[in-house]
Amino acid sequence: MGIDVGTSSTKAVLVALDGRVVAQAARDHRVDRPGHGLVEMDADVWWAECRVLVPELLAAAPDAEIVSVGVSGMGPCVLLTDDDGRPLRPAVLYGVDTRAADLIDDVTAELGGADAMRRRTGSALSTQAAGLKLTWLARHEPEVWARASRFTMPSSRLVELLTDEYVLDHHSASHCTPLYDVHRREWIDEWVDLLAPGLPMPRLAWPGEEAGRVTARAAAATGLPVGVPVTVGTIDAFAEGLSVGLDDPRRMFVQYGTTMFMLVPLTEPRPVPGLWTTVGDRPGRSSAAGGLATAGAITDWLRRLTGAAWEDLLDEAAESGVGARGLLVLPYFAGERTPLGDPEARGVMAGLTVGHTRGDVYRAVLEATAFAVRHHLDVLAEAGVVVDSMIGAGGGVLAPLWPQIVSDVCGLPQVIPSVSVGASFGSALLAAGLVSSVDVEAWNPPAVVLQPDPSTREAYDAAYADYRRLYPDTVEVVHRLAARS
Repeated sequence: MGIDVGTSSTKAVLVALDGRVVAQAARDHRVDRPGHGLVEMDADVWWAECRVLVPELLAAAPDAEIVSVGVSGMGPCVLLTDDDGRPLRPAVLYGVDTRAADLIDDVTAELGGADAMRRRTGSALSTQAAGLKLTWLARHEPEVWARASRFTMPSSRLVELLTDEYVLDHHSASHCTPLYDVHRREWIDEWVDLLAPGLPMPRLAWPGEEAGRVTARAAAATGLPVGVPVTVGTIDAFAEGLSVGLDDPRRMFVQYGTTMFMLVPLTEPRPVPGLWTTVGDRPGRSSAAGGLATAGAITDWLRRLTGAAWEDLLDEAAESGVGARGLLVLPYFAGERTPLGDPEARGVMAGLTVGHTRGDVYRAVLEATAFAVRHHLDVLAEAGVVVDSMIGAGGGVLAPLWPQIVSDVCGLPQVIPSVSVGASFGSALLAAGLVSSVDVEAWNPPAVVLQPDPSTREAYDAAYADYRRLYPDTVEVVHRLAARS
């Protein structure tokens, strides 16, 4: 069984040990935006939905024997709980929450400067950094902080509730900048004491290792058998990457979801300016990673705004054609994570006329996310990391238009795997590894390889050049507008 707590829903899946999907279930939820730059979620929802989804899967496959459970979740997030395991406040979400932006310069200086920090953590501070969010809570909510006994993310929270174990995977920990050393693969105790004083850090383990076993209390709450092993788990995008065979250092994984996540596996930590340096799923594995703050979130916003069906928007966007009839979008609708690191960035639509249709706008948004992926490829190339292909997964690949646009804009072939269930499938794969040998390619073979259309190259090269100019040309005005929002 794989369970994943995502940004917009919790999903669970039952998978046979040969990779065959037996049953699926999901529940939608929402994030809260209580103020400027604040993005939170009621963490009680995670367990409540787990307690509904697990029995639903068990009822759908009454003859199935559950031999292991895997978990994953959006991240890096920060949830503080008290001595009894109760949440002290809503969970603070990943880089879309920008509350700690004002601390970046001060904390960097406290730690001896950016170079000193990068030597140990591999990354500069950003609004993505979970360690910085812990510092913000310690300094801005001291009454809450004084009662905090643990911090968890969605995946480690489910592990805690299922097994009573307080553990976090190394990949998630490497997003806790500046508290984790990517070279020594351990917490930096002196920086924890300075920036998260008095808070015990979880023990560290690898995503596919056993965290513990289902307790009698968790079994009564979910219907799972007592004693079933549960993985340590990891961040959802990384779990999904593992489900498609993320092991080629020349191939970029692209997750098409509410946000967009990109990852290139490396053999050792290698800082790439503007991106995140993270560790992988086991010793000797690292990665360069990046993420858009909004991707599918913008398309969903357009769908709700226009009242159109997805199928109609996709058909109209395909009809619009390359370049969206002269419309260009910056997809920074909630600030931007990488490589800009600008929480005050905002969306821009340039070239808009009364002649444009909703299909043109939808097309321009898809192209904007593709330009953002190409921007990441340029940053990687400047750091000596060469990518010659991509592999795409997530809900956005279910219709071919979006990934095809990304391949066309980037000029790279893109593998689309057979199974696009999402991170819950990757969590199930990790769970299977607890009880048997797993061949990822057999579980999830390629379904199709998208080839870039050479006829689009000239137009997209010109549009991409304009895309890269549009941000610096508008940033001063956009920041003034952001200050008024």
